[in-house]
Amino acid sequence: MRHHRTYPIGPRSWPVFLPALAIVASVVLGLFTPHVNTFPLLAAAPLLAAPVLSLPGTVVTGVVAIVVGQAKALLVSGGSFFAYGVQLSSMVVLTVLASVLNRMMSRYRKELKDAREVAEAVQRAVLPTPPARIGPLDVAVRYQAAMREAAIGGDFYAIHSTPHGIRLMIADVRGKGVGAVKTVNGLLGSFHEAATRVPDLPGVVARLEERMRELNSEDTEGEESFATAVVIEIPADGCVLRLVNLGHCPPLLVHRGRARLLTPAEPALPLGLGDLGRERVPVEQHPLPPGATLVLYTDGVVEARDRRGVFYDPVPSLSRPLPTDPDAILDTLLADLARHTGGRLDDDAALMAVTHRQEAQGGPALSTGRQPSRTRPLAPAPRASRVAGPEGGLMGKARPEGIRPGFRPSRFRDSNPRPTHYECVALAI
Repeated sequence: MRHHRTYPIGPRSWPVFLPALAIVASVVLGLFTPHVNTFPLLAAAPLLAAPVLSLPGTVVTGVVAIVVGQAKALLVSGGSFFAYGVQLSSMVVLTVLASVLNRMMSRYRKELKDAREVAEAVQRAVLPTPPARIGPLDVAVRYQAAMREAAIGGDFYAIHSTPHGIRLMIADVRGKGVGAVKTVNGLLGSFHEAATRVPDLPGVVARLEERMRELNSEDTEGEESFATAVVIEIPADGCVLRLVNLGHCPPLLVHRGRARLLTPAEPALPLGLGDLGRERVPVEQHPLPPGATLVLYTDGVVEARDRRGVFYDPVPSLSRPLPTDPDAILDTLLADLARHTGGRLDDDAALMAVTHRQEAQGGPALSTGRQPSRTRPLAPAPRASRVAGPEGGLMGKARPEGIRPGFRPSRFRDSNPRPTHYECVALAI
């Protein structure tokens, strides 16, 4: 599994041809319209070269522009090399200024690169690499950094195997820089503790809300922050998932060539805003059949725009046959996102994908890499059912103590409490 902070590709390569284009345009206009003053095009050439070429390239562009200008003076003015004396002096001055500008921009680029490397190191320290496999799940994460700045963003993710199942979280803290890092660290620490100790999702969310309020009260600048988040719990069998969406982008469930958004039926307020009216935490449940992949992401993905200002929609790129491999699915999504935006992001984007590994019929999960196994075709997933809370079962009905959601009572007659592949299929149906 790869975990890295990547930077989208820089500006398109066509600007490097602008200086040469200006000189060529000056020559062509001089040949066909000899009485038209093409000095502005020649003067623009070294200035256009400064931000896109190296220092030698900028100097060479200026020299070529001077030579072309003097050649035109020779041809038009009948041999007088000093007819364009003022223009020659101007070209020399502009070339020197362009060289100085080039050096300043090179220094700025180096400082920006150093700042990005520091940001990357801090980001990796804050977001350690999760294991590639946790229980029945394969895990992959990505962090795509924005182009416009090197400040550390507030996007983060976490996943843990706990006595209550596998719990994961993705969130986006308002703001950037040191303040965002402080909030991210506080929420990550609270989630690590609550995920292990608190038995239900509403309790985990309550701990996170409490910690967010503490962080806001500690802010000496008096600027309250908040965080959108999705908190998810997947039982040890991996057949279902329970989630709480706190104003965050809805996750995507990818299975058998189809991607659908798990849009919450009852949205909840983000962390830090719970005192404005969150009376209870709505928990929803969805099936997670073998071979299905859950994709979590932050708003840097769906708020990315193309040249026409159209927002990116991740559903079409994942609504086709794809490998049951979370790394491959995230790579496909990011490649399509790069095509949509032209390689530029205006906001950081964190992504996490977890795949319920397919199992051999009547046996344990396959251990030969992440190659999909042949399984019985699954029926289309039903709509989400609301979970009443820790006292309710799949449909909010009371269940005997000790029985987790996703288990059928008949399963406990078996000596092996782990559900078989076909039992997971039955839950999906």
